[in-house]
Amino acid sequence: MDLTIAGVLTLDGLTNGAIYALLGIATVLIFTVTRILFIPQGEFVAFGALTLALFQTGQVPGTVWLLLVACAAAFLLDLRILLRTPAASGRARAVLRLALGQLALPAAIAAVSVWAAPRDLPILLQGLLTLLIVTPLGPLTYRLAYQSIAEASVLVLLIVSVGVHFVLLGLALFFFGAEGFRNPPFIDARYALGPLNLSGQVIAIFAAFVLLMALLKLFFGRTLYGKALRATAVNRLGARLLAISADAAGKLAFAMAAFIGALSGLLIGSTTTVFYDSGFLIGLKGFIAAVGGGLASYPATAVGALLLGVAESFGSFWASSLKEAIVFTLILPVLLWRSLYTPHHEEH
Repeated sequence: MDLTIAGVLTLDGLTNGAIYALLGIATVLIFTVTRILFIPQGEFVAFGALTLALFQTGQVPGTVWLLLVACAAAFLLDLRILLRTPAASGRARAVLRLALGQLALPAAIAAVSVWAAPRDLPILLQGLLTLLIVTPLGPLTYRLAYQSIAEASVLVLLIVSVGVHFVLLGLALFFFGAEGFRNPPFIDARYALGPLNLSGQVIAIFAAFVLLMALLKLFFGRTLYGKALRATAVNRLGARLLAISADAAGKLAFAMAAFIGALSGLLIGSTTTVFYDSGFLIGLKGFIAAVGGGLASYPATAVGALLLGVAESFGSFWASSLKEAIVFTLILPVLLWRSLYTPHHEEH
């Protein structure tokens, strides 16, 4: 191995590591706010990449209909709760406001999707429409699967996450089929950096990684919603006493995680062929990075993900058949170290 090959492998590893970092950060965000180990985080990656792929072929993605059905189910659940409240003079107005708030925007997104699918819009507009479709699936997943059991134990929430994963995996197979898709790059250009050859898509991945990290820092440090999420992550009961809704915080965390997952899918869709089940393996590597950060630290998660990507790249060069085994074995010393040196607290 010479320096040129080492540079190429390092660049490839950092590129993959940037994606793993985004997914790891999303995993940490959901866990700290809701205590949910969200196994299906990778499904949002597959939904993002494959939704764009169907737009590229001129078809209406199945995620559009999933969005409508999920919104209708959430509306019926909230309507049932509303109708159970004591009778009030403004109930009809409340029902109308609920319907407009939960059904109008998804219906508009679906109408635009049906109109745009056969018109071969620029890929940037198709990517934006993909984000508008997939991102709301995050809070809807929380509403339908987790909100009613939000106070359950971490183990119960993990079991539900496994069930949600299989549901989303089956829906992905139904919507997109078993055939893989590869999207065109958003930036079709190449730049020379010494002996390395950078593609525009690789630059877009690094730019998105840096920009999202900066935006998250500003969001958590400067905005009211970000501080509310931090308060919920630190002390759920204390946040409630300060009139911070745990359900609203959970929905916001899931929305941000779905956005990050969908954006990651858009970014990697041109670098690799994405299948309906590709998201699980990618999300699992993000989970390993999150464990490396103790499921609490965003910077440690990002650094761990970048190192994981580099290790995967060099491992695939030296022993491609053992690449995945090498990657997943790296979690063992991390778990051992945290088991020995991290204080243990019983969950109340």
